[in-house]
Amino acid sequence: MPVTCISVLYLGMQTNSKPLSQSIFNIPVLVASLGYFVDIYDLQLFNIVGKQSLEQGLKLSAAEIAKYDYQLFLWQMGGMLLGGIVFGILGDKLGRKSVLFSSILIYSMANIANAFVTDIHQYEFVRLIAGFGLSGELGAAITLISEIIDKEKRGWGTMIIVSAGALGAVAGNLIAKSTGWQTSYIIGGILGLMLLVFRVSTFESGMFDKLKSDKVQKGNFFMLFTNKSIFIKYICCILVGLPVWFVIGILVKFCGKFAEHLHVPGTISVGDAIMYSYIGLSVGDMLSGWLSQVWRSRRKVVFTYLILTFALMVIYLYASGISVNAFYFLTFVLGLATGFWALFVSIASEQFGTNIRATVTTTVPNFVRGAVIPITLSFNALLANYDIQMATWIVGGVCLLLSAISTWILKETFAKDLDYYEVN
Repeated sequence: MPVTCISVLYLGMQTNSKPLSQSIFNIPVLVASLGYFVDIYDLQLFNIVGKQSLEQGLKLSAAEIAKYDYQLFLWQMGGMLLGGIVFGILGDKLGRKSVLFSSILIYSMANIANAFVTDIHQYEFVRLIAGFGLSGELGAAITLISEIIDKEKRGWGTMIIVSAGALGAVAGNLIAKSTGWQTSYIIGGILGLMLLVFRVSTFESGMFDKLKSDKVQKGNFFMLFTNKSIFIKYICCILVGLPVWFVIGILVKFCGKFAEHLHVPGTISVGDAIMYSYIGLSVGDMLSGWLSQVWRSRRKVVFTYLILTFALMVIYLYASGISVNAFYFLTFVLGLATGFWALFVSIASEQFGTNIRATVTTTVPNFVRGAVIPITLSFNALLANYDIQMATWIVGGVCLLLSAISTWILKETFAKDLDYYEVN
């Protein structure tokens, strides 16, 4: 992560004569970056060690593991959907700072508890709580950073957060390989608790301080559905991010099926595929953030990444007979092509007024994460009637098309003044 920060500082100075260090390199950015690092660590750790924990810890059969591995994932995603709404509303009512740290505390404690589960019902409950906690960190972080960094430079701040955070998946895979599943969970929990030490130095957004004293509706989730123009913006913000979790939830999660289809001569590890794709995501997020600052446009970068994702899907689906290393390289570049997560969350944050900004910024990424459920169900249903290539094109094509249309509909938000309110 220090390398990420240094790279961002260098690139930023090349495109702006004013120094960036005062507005970007501060305690809130550091805490948000480390928080998202642990967030992604825990989010992907379950995908990495879930089956191992069910086999070694709960002593389940192969059939039971196949059933409960996916079922536990649904519990986690359900917690994220619920938490996204709760933390989003609280972020606009109580403050960005309080939500940031309460979410870190919840998912850190759940991480530790996960190491000591003894039956499937305890596991389900812990994944629900972990998902609930994981849902609040990113939205609160991006909202806070968007409001405290100069409007011309806030893209750098969000880029640092998501680029550093994506490396949490890399750490999760490496730690899981060198330790047991229980130790991996405990390490994640301890890392999160250590972050709370920085809380005393983190300051609240000035925009939120002003909001507290103004008589305006704060965190009204239903406002997103009762006002037509606000509703359209909100839905479009969600749809922009669909390709990211299509790639992670289908192309990477089911990499074994795709490797078998391509006749890859070797065994593909899901953990390694996740690790390489998240390295790509980290690089992609740095590049997309830098491009958005250089091009002074969020939308142009998203369109560029969507085109690149489409091109790489063609290679991924038709590169028959490639080696194991080449297959892992494809997961890396697919991650890079969908590395506009920071940009996507920034776009959502910049579309709305201060009084519902945290609600939007927290719920949007969690609804996209939750969308992996219908995406996966659709993919599996299509496999009953089509081959894996056609099923992928149908699901992936819909995700890419909806993202492109939504990006076209949304207004450009680069350097937009965020100090305003939404009125129903």
